[in-house]
Amino acid sequence: MRRIAHIGLVCCFTLSACSLGSGGNARSSCAEDYWDGELGACLPDAWVVVDAETMMQRGVPPETLVAFQAEEAVSGQFPTVVVTREALGQEVASGDYSSAAMRSVSVLSGYNLIDARSVRIDGSKVDVHIFSAQPSEAEPRRRFYQMSFSEGLRGYTVTATTPVAIEDSLEASIFAIFEGFTLVDPESKKS
Repeated sequence: MRRIAHIGLVCCFTLSACSLGSGGNARSSCAEDYWDGELGACLPDAWVVVDAETMMQRGVPPETLVAFQAEEAVSGQFPTVVVTREALGQEVASGDYSSAAMRSVSVLSGYNLIDARSVRIDGSKVDVHIFSAQPSEAEPRRRFYQMSFSEGLRGYTVTATTPVAIEDSLEASIFAIFEGFTLVDPESKKS
């Protein structure tokens, strides 16, 4: 668990420093549905899926399922949302998995809890842990939004990385992405 939470932070550091383009302001409405056969999300305007080749070139670990990145930099950083997955040796309740993830990042250098909120993923309440930290002295202090949940023998951690001070509209976009996550095939929801 500790390893996967830290992998999420590393992925966000790796991707948030790099540009994929430039564009308009992020809004919290859904502009694009994402579904890869396992995980779905709803992306607001001005957010893109980071392609697998780009992630591989940047050394993103294989536990990373997908990364989304804002097209526009904020204070020189590109806000990023990264989803990692780990195999679990046994089923773990989502609440317990989430609590373990929160504890694992609390040891990061300069860790400061900012807030805790919740969202609903496929009808279940999932806690979002909002904190700031500076895991690497070479990188600036950042704000993180992290939620973890489990399904069967798989654990998922979703980590967003932004500058410490952000506009409400960026936070709304991040929560729109978080609230749009699903492990249920959108086609099966139509039936």
